[in-house]
Amino acid sequence: MANFETVEVNTDLLIIGGGMAACGAATEAAYWAKKNGLKITLVDKAALDRSGAVAQGLSAINQYLGIKNGENTPEDYVRYVRQDLMGISREDLVFNIARHVDSSVHLFEKWGLRIWTDENGKYVREGRWQVMINGESYKIIVAEAAKNAIQDAGGEIFERVFIVEPLVENNRCLGAVGFSVRENKFYVFKARATIIAAGGAVHVFRPRSVGEGFGRSWYPPFNTGSSAYFTIRAGAEMTCQEVRFIPVRFKDAYGPVGAWFLLFKSRAVSAGGGEYMVTRKEELKNWAPYGLAKPIPANLRNYLGQLDVDAGLGPLYMMTHEAIAKLAEEYKDDPKAFKKKMKELEAEAWEDFLDMTISQAHLWAAQNIRPEEKPSEIAACEPYFIGSHSGASGAWVSGPEDLPTPYKWGPVNMTTVEGLFAAGDASGASPHKFSSGSHAEGRIAGKSAIRYLVEQNPPAPQVDASKIEELKKKVLQPLDTFEQHKDYSTDPTVNPNYVLWRHCLDRLQKIMDEYAGGVTMAFKTNKHLLERGLELMQFLKEDVEKIAAKDLHDLMRCWEVIHRMWQAEAHIRSILFREETRWPGYYFRADFPKMDEDNWHCFVNCKWNPETGEWEMMKKDVWNMPGV
Repeated sequence: MANFETVEVNTDLLIIGGGMAACGAATEAAYWAKKNGLKITLVDKAALDRSGAVAQGLSAINQYLGIKNGENTPEDYVRYVRQDLMGISREDLVFNIARHVDSSVHLFEKWGLRIWTDENGKYVREGRWQVMINGESYKIIVAEAAKNAIQDAGGEIFERVFIVEPLVENNRCLGAVGFSVRENKFYVFKARATIIAAGGAVHVFRPRSVGEGFGRSWYPPFNTGSSAYFTIRAGAEMTCQEVRFIPVRFKDAYGPVGAWFLLFKSRAVSAGGGEYMVTRKEELKNWAPYGLAKPIPANLRNYLGQLDVDAGLGPLYMMTHEAIAKLAEEYKDDPKAFKKKMKELEAEAWEDFLDMTISQAHLWAAQNIRPEEKPSEIAACEPYFIGSHSGASGAWVSGPEDLPTPYKWGPVNMTTVEGLFAAGDASGASPHKFSSGSHAEGRIAGKSAIRYLVEQNPPAPQVDASKIEELKKKVLQPLDTFEQHKDYSTDPTVNPNYVLWRHCLDRLQKIMDEYAGGVTMAFKTNKHLLERGLELMQFLKEDVEKIAAKDLHDLMRCWEVIHRMWQAEAHIRSILFREETRWPGYYFRADFPKMDEDNWHCFVNCKWNPETGEWEMMKKDVWNMPGV
């Protein structure tokens, strides 16, 4: 076995991840831990300052209710999420996040985040729920607060340590194991409670950007399904694994479109069909009641554009030049004021990308695109698993104790595995959290976990040394496989005794793209394709037993592929189980092309049994908040 030092860390609360949810969990948990003499340990695969989906920056906070000013209520947000997810959401969790999210935003501002204000000191809105920010350093500000809180509570932070497997015994989480991606160390974290907040998953499907553009995506490429893998492997019940998210973004560089739709009021058109939201309006009747209510769900907006593309009317364009001209129109009689306004709008257009997707600014410059002069191409991205955005995949967690929800079995945000809590992308069926809501949910989970430790006082974990050695051998096996067989061939990238991480990733993406409704299949699939995809997935799982890594970086890539594979399998099984099309624009079951409210107005949940290795699929009823 590879010569790695084993480092054992004992703690009360283990937080896995470094994004917004993990930072929220750390900030809140540290406060309560200090009061109760408890130890907190945070472990992140990356570095906290630039870890997670917000790492590159943002130009807006997408969830701010403005409760103190009477702008919106948590009930309003529950109705919004219910509508956008076509009736399928955990309204107890959505409500719980919504009533706390404003306080997270106020903390961000207190810590130094610049939020735009108007002449009256009110936050500048991009849409009903969004506020504009100067957000290139958003994550650094939030991470600094988390680090300070942990330090003040006497906790520890481990960066560049990749958590690979959970430690579970008798349906109780006892911590986790992983390895350093910088030095030869194998880590064993023993914890009385654990919060998983390690993000969603990208590059499960073949991306639009291949070849020289490989690695470019809308969602961060370093989010590799680790939350899903951890909870599934722990034996936790999962939910909404079929509800992936496909955003429409500026093509090839994945630049955001929200500011253009909401702030600039731009139209989207197909080159040959015009404004598809108008010309395809009749199609919305087929998806009543959701297609006939406002706002129109994101997946249906996608779907109308896809219908034009399928009909050969593409490409799709964002009419940026038209939008900028309309906003400046009121100044047309004053050439000096008009020129000044155009300059201001042009700067805002570029700033939107420079805050969060710099590559889009590069692409505009490379293609001689001036947004005030000509439109820009947009397209549906490849599918992502992002339970904090418009997707909903994640773990099934216990609801808040003060609401009459039927989904309660333990402290709020605890999974069905005792002592294991989930937040952000790791927590399912509570979409539209975005960055601020993920932070708020992290705070909720952090406080809940400390309360669990104080009130239930679970014993310190006792893990058999032989089990640790077994896990260490499993985690480091790719390094041993490479060392054993690398000299068999003159080129170590071609060897009959092992496969490399890139081989496995390419195969996984091909399976998902062609059988689970990826870009090249126009997001369509059916029973036969899905069953064939599961068959090919089994072959891939067998071959991954021979995956090899030449160094620590490759070892990380190997385990990232394995994590993605488990997310992929849960997705295929869930799409196969739900015999309807509820989210056209995200995926389309060609053999069940209609929504079936009578039989499928429900959650699809799944669970992998660690003892037998079998999957169980199940339905769970949707609960609506009384009077909402």
